[in-house]
Amino acid sequence: MKKLLATTLLVSVALSGAASAETIILAHAQPPGNPRALAANFFAEHLDQCTEGRITVNVADSATMGDDVEALTSVAAGVIQITANSQGATAQIVPELNVIGLPFLFADAPSAWKVMDGEYKDEIDEKAQAAGLKLLGFWDNGIRHVTHLSKAIESPADLQGVKIRTPPDDMTIAIFKALGANPAPLTFAELPTALQSGVFEAQENPLTNIYSSKLHEITKHVSLTGHQYQVAPLLASLAWWSQLDEADQACVQSAADESTAYQRDTAEKLNTEMRQKMEDEGAIITEIADREAFIDATKGVYDEYAKRYPDLVARMVSEAGK
Repeated sequence: MKKLLATTLLVSVALSGAASAETIILAHAQPPGNPRALAANFFAEHLDQCTEGRITVNVADSATMGDDVEALTSVAAGVIQITANSQGATAQIVPELNVIGLPFLFADAPSAWKVMDGEYKDEIDEKAQAAGLKLLGFWDNGIRHVTHLSKAIESPADLQGVKIRTPPDDMTIAIFKALGANPAPLTFAELPTALQSGVFEAQENPLTNIYSSKLHEITKHVSLTGHQYQVAPLLASLAWWSQLDEADQACVQSAADESTAYQRDTAEKLNTEMRQKMEDEGAIITEIADREAFIDATKGVYDEYAKRYPDLVARMVSEAGK
């Protein structure tokens, strides 16, 4: 009888432990090997270790859970728990996020991180929570450059009338309209096919995204315009986050912080490597000699957004200038 009671107790404890375990989904749109994909796996490992298996993460890459907009909708609704998303899609819900992408605002990614990790992060988190999202961190999506099917982009004149794909991002569209191009949004997953079919003749992305998705094999002319910096927000379902106890919330945030540092470091290292790899594989890299011409052409974008968010734009410009 004592053995039976002991066995029953052990089974009950085991079942109780199993019931408290949870498997969650972290969705993103990038292919394996991209810094976002590598960091998602890093996040999953860290969270599993921190929670001692109470929370395990299934990573859904390559937009298998839908594009960025669909993933955000699912996270806000609590259907999936976390997404490493895009700035453009998130800015449709939190429009203040657009201000990060003001043209030629940051000289490099580390300069942007210093601003992103300050009070701006808290402001965006507050706005995100009002929409059912919890901001866990800003992963890096890099300084963006233009690639074209048949020509180098060396001046704004080279962009006149060019059909260029952008993410669904109001700021990016405003930048290319100011440069005289003909921009239109399209999901990242559909981009290679759209370029191959001639729907677009150009696109813009950070070097890591260009290389990991082999866009340089389609659009061989890679012009280092450096026109914009963007983040990849790491966002959780607020409903899911709120039901976690303090210990598990701390583990989720720790995993977010550690994976943010890892993702940024990985992105910087890969960006340095990608240029040489693309050249080795036949891409034609073009430096921009007259960057001031691009800066002058996009000054109106600052005026437009200063009307919408005067204090935020002024503060962002001031912080970036430091």
